[in-house]
Amino acid sequence: MRPTLLLLASALILCAQKPDPADVLKMAAKPGSPEFLKALEATFTPQQLEKGEAGLSVGPDALFAIKALKAPQLLIDSVPAAPMKKAGPYFVGTAKLPIYTSHTYHYLVDGKRFGGRMDLSAFGPEAYEQAGVPQGKISEKFTTASKLYEGMMSDYWVYTPAQYDPNTPAPVMIWQDGEKYASRAANNRLLIQLDNLVHQKRIPAAIHILISPGKVGARPMRSILYDTYTDKYSRYVLEEIMPLVAAKWNLRKDGYSRAIAGESSGAVCAFNAAWWRPEEFSRVYSRIGTFTSIQWKPGVLDGGNIFPFAVRKQPKRNIRTFLSDGSEDLENFHGSWPLQNIQMANSLKMREYDFQFKWGNGPHSTAQGNAETPIALTWLWREYDPAKTSQEFVMDPAEKDKPYFRVKSLNRD
Repeated sequence: MRPTLLLLASALILCAQKPDPADVLKMAAKPGSPEFLKALEATFTPQQLEKGEAGLSVGPDALFAIKALKAPQLLIDSVPAAPMKKAGPYFVGTAKLPIYTSHTYHYLVDGKRFGGRMDLSAFGPEAYEQAGVPQGKISEKFTTASKLYEGMMSDYWVYTPAQYDPNTPAPVMIWQDGEKYASRAANNRLLIQLDNLVHQKRIPAAIHILISPGKVGARPMRSILYDTYTDKYSRYVLEEIMPLVAAKWNLRKDGYSRAIAGESSGAVCAFNAAWWRPEEFSRVYSRIGTFTSIQWKPGVLDGGNIFPFAVRKQPKRNIRTFLSDGSEDLENFHGSWPLQNIQMANSLKMREYDFQFKWGNGPHSTAQGNAETPIALTWLWREYDPAKTSQEFVMDPAEKDKPYFRVKSLNRD
């Protein structure tokens, strides 16, 4: 076979192995058809089907499949779903899911819990490429050596929206763990969502800087960079990364036009940067934030665990914050992620910060944050006026009348 034909054949085989999820969902209307069975087995591995871990969604439309001798009961977000249908050696169920969040599912087999996942994202329409929407550009990978963190080498990428005008200074948003977002094919769908949100004029045409945590030789620096309660990381971004980007792109210099985001340790890092430099970063997006004691060394170094108390007792900063977490987030030696995020939300409320808190039922996963991105970014950038360089962020009056967040029930007697 000629090389060209061989490559074409390989591409066709690859396509056959991974059919479009939307097509699989359409074929699920006839679960007993040979075409659907082939598509199902090409979409999921035998292990996923046998272990009850086969699930997918396209927007609100979801499909679940399991290999079983008799029909199991499917539960989505702990609620019984419609009866599953026989499809060869499998049972298949479909459902409509609320979008902009993540979902959990599992099965009951002979009355016992079996299989499932806790991180199925149900994306909104902004997460899918739309006709007529111009695509922004992701830069090549840049690598830089740090002076503040001696010996550290780190990578970063720059996303430029199609609407960027080099003659007009652009707003800026910083993302921690930037390597996760530097591809349009990434399952977080960030770049696609940015394209659609800017096109819909729901967020400004900002430059997004995607920064990876660096290394000193083979030593990862992520926790040192992200989990410590100091101003060093904010200085690193402002003094070492931003000037490099500003040399190639026209960036605004006012903190009103800057946002910073992250998840897990990257989230506490984002809040930390704004906490120390609110005049430089005024908008914070925190997903599954690690407001715990990973880098806390009593009497030596403070960690992210002190933030709920620092917010209550230190002078109020002019910061707008979107927090999100899930009930099944981590509980370990360093602390309780769910309880610390609830504490953060209550602290922000107590001091009348401009904040939102989105609570889900997921684990320490990117799934909820990936799906909620349009809601979070639209809220963070709401009322943005390029003619301004400052704004006093005030709590929504409706929030003032709401109670503090409370744990109403436990997961056991």
